[in-house]
Amino acid sequence: MIAVPAGGEVELDLLLESVVEGVLVTGTASTTVEGECSRCLDPLSSDVQVGLTELYAYPDSATDETTEEDEVSRVHDDLIDLEPVVRDALVLALPQVPLCSPDCLGLCVDCGGRLADLGPDHGHETIDPRWAALQVRFDGNRDNPEEN
Repeated sequence: MIAVPAGGEVELDLLLESVVEGVLVTGTASTTVEGECSRCLDPLSSDVQVGLTELYAYPDSATDETTEEDEVSRVHDDLIDLEPVVRDALVLALPQVPLCSPDCLGLCVDCGGRLADLGPDHGHETIDPRWAALQVRFDGNRDNPEEN
């Protein structure tokens, strides 16, 4: 429902520090996300900024002995891969139910119109299915009530 558009840019403001166990990356990632309101389906756009802190462990460091393989990111051939960390942080920052406004009324369940545009007196007559057979019988004789 909401995501970074394909080809969208993510701006990184990072500090990389060499520490005993590896490279400590701290900073922020910011981008613009686009999607649609989960109630009224109107398009929406929002700026998102997340903080990042990640340790990339050197090969053969003490971290190898004290952590599982997938528990800590690793330095491979003097390179670090920021994509999974940035992606995960941004995904966790996105709302599970994006709304155009907190008081969005959504759509009418019967006609699909936006309730904000339809007004407070909007409604649809619904007949209980248990009474539908009686409605069919008596609707045909509305002009002549004595035949009922």
